[in-house]
Amino acid sequence: MATTNGEKALPTTGGQTTFSNDSRTKENGLIETTYLIVGTGPAGSALASFLASHGNTGIMISTAPGTAKEPRAHITNPAAIECLRDIGLQDEVYHNATPQSHMQHTRWCHDMAGDEYARIHSWGNQPERRGEYDAASPCYHVDLPQTLLEPILVKNAINKGWKVRFDTTFVEFSRDSPEGMITSTLTDNLTNHTYRVRSKYLFGCDGARSKIIQQLDIPLVKEPGQGLAFNVLVDADLEKYMPNRTGNLHWVMQPDKPHPPWGWTCILRMVKSWHEWMFIFFAEPGFSDFKIRPSHDEYLKRVKEFIGDDGVEAKILDVSKWYINEIVAERYSDGNIFCLGDAVHRHPPLNGLGSNTCVQDAFNLAWKVSYVEKGLASLQLLESYSAERQPIGEGVIRRANQGLRDHAGVWDALGMMNPDLEVRKKEFAELKEATEAGRERRQRLREQIDYTAHEFGGIGVEMNQRYDSSAVYLKDEKEARRAPPEDPVLQYQISTYPGSRLPHAWLNKRTPNNPPISSIDLAGHGAFCLITGIGGEAWLQAASYAREVLGVEVRAFGIGWGLEWEDVYGDWARRREVGEGGCVVVRPDRTVCWRSIGAREDAGEAVVRVLKGVLGREE
Repeated sequence: MATTNGEKALPTTGGQTTFSNDSRTKENGLIETTYLIVGTGPAGSALASFLASHGNTGIMISTAPGTAKEPRAHITNPAAIECLRDIGLQDEVYHNATPQSHMQHTRWCHDMAGDEYARIHSWGNQPERRGEYDAASPCYHVDLPQTLLEPILVKNAINKGWKVRFDTTFVEFSRDSPEGMITSTLTDNLTNHTYRVRSKYLFGCDGARSKIIQQLDIPLVKEPGQGLAFNVLVDADLEKYMPNRTGNLHWVMQPDKPHPPWGWTCILRMVKSWHEWMFIFFAEPGFSDFKIRPSHDEYLKRVKEFIGDDGVEAKILDVSKWYINEIVAERYSDGNIFCLGDAVHRHPPLNGLGSNTCVQDAFNLAWKVSYVEKGLASLQLLESYSAERQPIGEGVIRRANQGLRDHAGVWDALGMMNPDLEVRKKEFAELKEATEAGRERRQRLREQIDYTAHEFGGIGVEMNQRYDSSAVYLKDEKEARRAPPEDPVLQYQISTYPGSRLPHAWLNKRTPNNPPISSIDLAGHGAFCLITGIGGEAWLQAASYAREVLGVEVRAFGIGWGLEWEDVYGDWARRREVGEGGCVVVRPDRTVCWRSIGAREDAGEAVVRVLKGVLGREE
């Protein structure tokens, strides 16, 4: 077969039935499509958008009546925005998001109108760390609630040809073999009509209660949960408190006041500046009445206590209850069924890693499925999805839960932990006292607040994602990967070691007529990329040779004095870790899959061998 651009390709995999991208209905009422995505959340809608960027369309369904009504996930980090940048959605994300300047601080206070205990610079606003963030990515953090992210992604998918059906419940699937055609039974919730969809691929993006994970019987690794929480969405104009206390996250703690057991403390999270807020109530430690249902008036009373100003009108818009989970699936795929997002990793919102991880799951998977469908890769490439993303998901849930545990030191220093109100008052009062106990408590509070930088300044945990699979070519590496940084949560280790994300560096043309671009913009966009420097002419020819032999698009660029792109800051030279005559080869998901430290006489054969290995086309 031939790809759409006329390049050579492998035969269709497995001899299976091949459908056109457009869904169609047979005489027996069976709907046929290549791709069926169950779930329109960040994982499902991102996957549809990324598949569409490769020219692939299908059907996406959701049991919900529309996109998210509750702004659960909200921190959108550079790692995820880089993925959306690849398909041209970065500007729309920035336009709809609350800007980074509104995320300047995370605060601890008695109430929004009252005493402030401490604050920390957050999300790239740290004066002493801005250079680290600038070096990590051309993108930056924004606050984009799930209620705004999902419509962007769903609209993009629809505009690119995807069929989307809300109010549609996934019932079950059947297939003859692990790689066989899949027949899914769906129910239209409005008409109660049940129908079937036959697809080549099924994607389980159906959240924490995933029916697909359940039917696959994929084991879930579960750690003990950390209790109960409530999301209370509130309309309340708090703008007058923000000019001197700007921030999107506010921990509210009242150790000197009685509290209901379900409303022990609160993260007050900005949704829309500065009139819509999510009050996230945490139950007190050891609280076990998970069936509790506070009344509207009880919620409102607690909301007003945390605002601390009776003159502020507050209207509750929505309430939901959730459990603080620490769960990850042992594997993410089973033949031609793939699961991603909350279906496979469930954790609290600490570090803001939730929707970002969903988007990156989808970005990793989309190009692989597309290359297999185009005949450019074997089924082996699909096996690398779980091998690469499952360890990332495991690390994310561990970090998010540890992030919550890390706050215990702050709670203790503020006197929050004792169940006796009088003891709490005494401990809290020590913070004002000119005593040794007071000095120790104040010092401990400051140290614990500073440690929360692991949550609010964790550029390392966001960007240090490393892959080790058959889709990363390591046979030519002479040394092991460098040891991780001293603090891999806080510090991002920039590297071109295979399996790492392509380093960012600003590049320019020699003339002033072109704007600078990031090195990551040379890569991605559905193609492999080869980057070399002065003395690397053989690598440029090797890219053309690989295109001719394999039918795979390999874009090649030279960076250096007098070449296509100039490294005027010298940042690429400092970050590339190969010589000027060497090269770095990057996958379509901007992951480095191979590098050569210097020039080679067998450049063409080497690149072909590497791409065959990555794509599972080794003979």
